[in-house]
Amino acid sequence: MKKSKIIPRVRKKNKQRKSQSLQLLQKNRKPVRLNKPLASWKGSTVLFLSCLITVILVVPTLIVVPFMSDANEQEEAVEQNPGDVEIAMGDSPFAVEVMRANSEQVETVPLETYVSRVVASETPAEFELEALKAQALAARTFIVNRLLHQDNGEQPDVTDTTSDQVYHNDKELRNSMGSDYDEEMNKIKKAVAETKGEILTYENTPITAAYFSTSNGYTENSEDYWDDEVPYLRSVESPWDTNTPKYLDQKVFTIAEVEDLLETDIPNVEDLSMEISRTEGNRVDQVTIGETSYSGRDIREDLGLRSSDFSVEKKNDHLIFTTKGFGHGIGMSQFGANGMAEEGKTYEEIVKHYYQGVEISTVSDTAPTLVAK
Repeated sequence: MKKSKIIPRVRKKNKQRKSQSLQLLQKNRKPVRLNKPLASWKGSTVLFLSCLITVILVVPTLIVVPFMSDANEQEEAVEQNPGDVEIAMGDSPFAVEVMRANSEQVETVPLETYVSRVVASETPAEFELEALKAQALAARTFIVNRLLHQDNGEQPDVTDTTSDQVYHNDKELRNSMGSDYDEEMNKIKKAVAETKGEILTYENTPITAAYFSTSNGYTENSEDYWDDEVPYLRSVESPWDTNTPKYLDQKVFTIAEVEDLLETDIPNVEDLSMEISRTEGNRVDQVTIGETSYSGRDIREDLGLRSSDFSVEKKNDHLIFTTKGFGHGIGMSQFGANGMAEEGKTYEEIVKHYYQGVEISTVSDTAPTLVAK
């Protein structure tokens, strides 16, 4: 803007002064008269050079500053929505062998890569970052505990199913996430990278980091669903789950279907009665139908119910099972963890709520034998 205004103005003034000088020369024919116009020319030259220097110095600044501002805005955007977050091979102290159930092939992946893919397979990517971090700790602790205590010989370390931890490789995740892959995986990788090498320990030993989808409002004591009492797997409140999509469910069976699935005969079908006792976590402990008793776990697994917190209603020749929650109920509720994160809780607060009395340690300090391999 300054350059287009300044230069024509200087040129116009110079032309006027040249014309005046020629007129004076023609009129007086005395060379001495050139001194005055020459001084004016020098002044104009100085003015021109000053303006030119100003243009040279100022215009680049005006051009560069917006780009610097754009760069700063881009940098801030990267911090808010990180770009390609890479987990370097050196970040993983050892590799994990995963048996793929469908292909029956073994994939060997670095620990932190394995953790990121488990988190992506087990947890919705739209969860809060702190909830994803809590899931990363649980997933990493699970595999470290498994490797320390298993004796598989030549067998792979884990499978890719719910019997261990769900795992999908990069190609499978790209297919399932579609166009959201970059955004979702960058968020998950960020959660994994920011908890790199961290695991949960109880008395300096990696814990059994059980987790499940959705609670019924409480988690379950380990001995009420499994056989053993585990000191850090205690029943705690989890009120954040009650408004989540997997909290309530119903399944309807004919009485004949229930008899077939439970491998029993249900007496007095017309006047069916059930006696139900419950655990501290408000799930079904025992169900007595006629003279036969079943554990809540048996009913859940045999009938394929989402939870062992269920109620039963008879309608004609059908039984309606209404469940609350989704999963075995032991350890960390994933939707509960996200609810805590939405309230501003950190991943440290989340894991210490669901796993009572635990500490956050590192793989290198707790499992040096794995790191040394």
